[in-house]
Amino acid sequence: MLTHQERANIIALINREVIPAIGCTEPIAVALCTARATELLGERPERIEVLLSANILKNAMGVGIPGTGMIGLPIAIALGTLIGKSAYQLEVLRDVCPEAVEEARAYIDQKRITIGLKEGISEKLYAEVRTSKGESSAVAIIAGGHTNFVYLERNGVAELDNRTVSSNEEVQEEESLNLARVWEFAMESPLDELRFILETKRLNKAAAELSFRNNFGHVVGRTMLQEGPLNPMGNTIFTRVMAYTSAACDARMAGAIVPVMSNSGSGNQGIAATLPVVVYAEEIGASEEQMIRALALSHLTVIYIKQSLGRLSALCGCVVAATGSSCGITYLMGGGYVQTASAVKNMIANLTGMICDGAKPSCALKLTSGVSMAVVSAMMAMNDRCVTAVEGIIDDDVDQTIRNLTAIGRDGMNETDRVVLDIMTNKC
Repeated sequence: MLTHQERANIIALINREVIPAIGCTEPIAVALCTARATELLGERPERIEVLLSANILKNAMGVGIPGTGMIGLPIAIALGTLIGKSAYQLEVLRDVCPEAVEEARAYIDQKRITIGLKEGISEKLYAEVRTSKGESSAVAIIAGGHTNFVYLERNGVAELDNRTVSSNEEVQEEESLNLARVWEFAMESPLDELRFILETKRLNKAAAELSFRNNFGHVVGRTMLQEGPLNPMGNTIFTRVMAYTSAACDARMAGAIVPVMSNSGSGNQGIAATLPVVVYAEEIGASEEQMIRALALSHLTVIYIKQSLGRLSALCGCVVAATGSSCGITYLMGGGYVQTASAVKNMIANLTGMICDGAKPSCALKLTSGVSMAVVSAMMAMNDRCVTAVEGIIDDDVDQTIRNLTAIGRDGMNETDRVVLDIMTNKC
């Protein structure tokens, strides 16, 4: 049984990893870094130089920036310096307004911003912003986490320098998680200690419902709920699970000014870990306690898997997030730990290898694929059907199976990541 201190450590971990975000977290992290560098400078910079890891560039190229009607990094950087507040963290651009957007457009037109690839780094999540005006200068660097500042400098004097600290050293509690411990925490913690997780339901469901009233992105969510012969699946629990999840992603990727609850630095991961569980729980009339425990199980499973996978990789985050929601749905179907472990194996046997080719409106399609398999994997597990250890990368030990997944995404797909970025940056 977990001690009170162990539970408190895990709750603190969830509260660090499950936080509100407005907009795609990669360009928003760059905007946050820009805002902090501008604050250090103490005045509006004449020049901004931005150096980024390849994964940040990939994820920021094609996604809408909230409240702007524009995509990509230049507008995020301009707004970060003009109206961004670093205290807002991943909601750094919450004060965006039409006047600020016009001012940011003019700032971009003045050619004050340069963006480049940071060479010689192994960190996949890295943003370095250098601001200057006259003789004054400031530098801010984020690495290892979307809000994790590792270096701050003003006029050549470092105010913070944690660049030698590995991102894996940030939280000691992370190393002790396994699926059995995740299950124990979600099932046995006092309900009042877990009730905070309902905020994920409120924010992410509101984003989906906003999307249903608008035409965001590829309108995947609304398309799945249309009536008539063009919807052969009909209006079922299954389609509603997929529709709510994809709708929230539609809004977020299109740049709607709407907060979502992220997980491990990704809003889409937060959406996919939340909405399939919420919709399924509501459809079957689950109790509030069941809803809370299912959400806690889903979100902590995602956090656990992401600890060894890393923040950014060539593996689409929906694979991990949908695995979390499959665990939550399995529990809501009446499953125990054995069935939950089977659902995880079924998910990894199926979706491993789905590439991340950047944040963009079509991410809603990938989330739909992920959460549809979350339901199918749970159904299989509840019928005692589980992919076996003689098949592919699956192991008898569910935690080893998870490590196999993360080794592929973290190490094995590095060349895939390079090829994807090369394709994206060389399109006509």
